[in-house]
Amino acid sequence: MTVRRIVPNVQTEALRENRDFYGLLGFEEVMDHGWVVALASPGGQLGFVTADRTAPAVPDLSIEVDDVDAVHATLRAAGAEIVHPLQDEEWGVRRFFVRDPNGRILNILSHL
Repeated sequence: MTVRRIVPNVQTEALRENRDFYGLLGFEEVMDHGWVVALASPGGQLGFVTADRTAPAVPDLSIEVDDVDAVHATLRAAGAEIVHPLQDEEWGVRRFFVRDPNGRILNILSHL
C-alpha cells in the first residue's frame, strides 16, 4: 500500500471565511461541492466540511491510498472499527471510514 496524500479536515459552517483566510496564506480552492471545500498550496492541502453528504460523521483526516480495497481488507482483518462502509461516491472516489486508536475518524480513499 502506498499513501499518496493526507488531508486534515476541519468541521465548520464558515466555508467562505476559511477559503478567504487561507487564501491569504497562499491556499487556492481546488474543490467545492457546497458542503466540502478543499484548499491546496504547493506544500499541502486542507479540507473544510460542514457535514459529510453520504456518511454519518465528518472525518478528522482523509488519507488517499493507491488501493483502497486492499487497505479496507487489511483493516477489517485486524478488527478495526469500520464507521462507514466501503463505497463508490458520485464525486469520483471509492472510500470508507475507520476509527483509529485515538477515536479519530479517518476517511480512507482512492480516486476512481
